[in-house]
Amino acid sequence: MNDKTETALSSDPTEVRRQKLGQLRETIGDVYPAHFHRTMTNAELAEKYEGLEPDTESGDIVTVAGRVYSSRNSGMFMDIHDASGKIQIFSHKDTTPEEARALLPMIDLGDIIGVTGAVRRTKRGELTINAHEIVMLTKTLLPMPEKWHGVADVEIRYRKRHLDIMTNEESKLRFQQRSKIVSGIRRFMENDGFMEVETPMLHSVYGGATAEPFKTHHNTLKLDMYLRIAPELFLKRTLVSGLTDKVFEINRNFRNEGVSTRHNPEFTMMECYWAYADYEDIMDLVERLFAELAVKIHGSTEFAYGDKEISFKGPFKRVPMPDAVKEVTGIDFLAMKSDEEARAAARAAGFEIEKDWTWGECLAFIFEEKVEPTLIQPSHVTHFPKDISPFAKEVPGEPRLVERFETYCNTWELGNAFSELNDPEEQRARMVEQLEQAHARGEKAKQLDDEFLDAIDQGMPPAGGLGIGVDRLIMLLTNAPSIRDVILFPARRAKAD
Repeated sequence: MNDKTETALSSDPTEVRRQKLGQLRETIGDVYPAHFHRTMTNAELAEKYEGLEPDTESGDIVTVAGRVYSSRNSGMFMDIHDASGKIQIFSHKDTTPEEARALLPMIDLGDIIGVTGAVRRTKRGELTINAHEIVMLTKTLLPMPEKWHGVADVEIRYRKRHLDIMTNEESKLRFQQRSKIVSGIRRFMENDGFMEVETPMLHSVYGGATAEPFKTHHNTLKLDMYLRIAPELFLKRTLVSGLTDKVFEINRNFRNEGVSTRHNPEFTMMECYWAYADYEDIMDLVERLFAELAVKIHGSTEFAYGDKEISFKGPFKRVPMPDAVKEVTGIDFLAMKSDEEARAAARAAGFEIEKDWTWGECLAFIFEEKVEPTLIQPSHVTHFPKDISPFAKEVPGEPRLVERFETYCNTWELGNAFSELNDPEEQRARMVEQLEQAHARGEKAKQLDDEFLDAIDQGMPPAGGLGIGVDRLIMLLTNAPSIRDVILFPARRAKAD
């Protein structure tokens, strides 16, 4: 490993690395050793020696490891990073044996090395290890992206997430925060007395939400199956069983639909059901959960998303959907007595309405078009139309509306909750009607979930239920512009030839 050997290497960066790998195999043998034990992470090192004065040695010998991110003065100074941070490595003839220094020309940016040496702080205040021993742990065959610009192409960032995280501290922090948020949801629910369960991801009958499923086939059972679009119908069976009165699941769902900045075919939800509670109890739970997560990530219930200041301090605004539509458009749906009157009023206001839409469908459409874009601060929109809410209980005195709310923030729907329907005859009637509508739309594979209906016949206690879109919530809390920025490996188009 002398200068002559180095100058004989190819000019192609990848080929240079392969040639160096060959030389390393000849000289040191195992370039990818299985056994190497560091004594502390870089963050632990920084914390332990935080008080070490400039131009001072600690007298301690430590072993660290990490990926080489920068190299200066022919490797005399290197910065190596592990998942927790960076540390500077100093290799000099006065402190580093010749055998270790001989490895320096073979080290490229991106290589993973182990270093044993003495801890000191330089005159400039940089915590540093004077290398006594350097071990090659992983020789990389591809160069790292350029340090200062990272991975500029957005599609490559999503396709090669390892490079994105390797070169983008914002992306790395966002996924660390994602882990904290998911963990925080789990701890909050458990501390609130909810029991976590796991329900099937493969369903023989899909349901619990209106969405196009992904289809697969079970060879042994000779059965067409569907990836879960929602866990609702299984979670409710746990309430029937008496296993627990408060149940939740953090689950992966799959919907064979569009991709956008807020939609991914595979996504994460937290869904829960609380016996002997109603949708107002669930509103309180959402507010407590959101506030706790904001404090966990930002240290406050107030935080920025883009150019907006968001506050998760409760109580959130609560407004019935008909009132919200009337406030924004002037259209009073509660004064209307028929579907025809609702369609006529909507058309008169300039909305394109389908000829067979019901009163509730017209109300929901105008809400989506005109009210959703105004919901910046967190708000609970309540009293949804029964027409579009087959699993919720009616509002007393207003049978066209149900005890349902959706939580909105930054114009996005973040959560959906009901006072759950538990009348078995009413539930069957609504599901049959929903099935007929699906078949009319051409969804011939849609079936009635008789096993769920059989469970409801056994008796489910009154309950409040909730589903939260975890990915969107993480987007909001981490200031991410797209859902693909918070999903580690998002769905992508086929790679171009």
